[in-house]
Amino acid sequence: MKTGKTLEAKIPDHAPDCLRCKHFEVTWEPSFPRACKIFGIKCRNQPSMEVFLSAGKHCFAFEAREGLDETGQPPTDSGDGIWA
Repeated sequence: MKTGKTLEAKIPDHAPDCLRCKHFEVTWEPSFPRACKIFGIKCRNQPSMEVFLSAGKHCFAFEAREGLDETGQPPTDSGDGIWA
């Protein structure tokens, strides 16, 4: 019998900000203006809230949009850039 590390999905202890996630979409439906491409849901609230209400766990599919770091924040300015 081989022992090793078990692979567990990392479930965050707080709801991610869907607005900073690359899977978040805005819909044209006034009654369901927000959507998540991963879960295939449309809702009035943030999709991460709907995931928590239905599954009892926070969303684990968060991926920062391009241009944002792993926390979903814009990268910090190093101060050596040139403003045009």
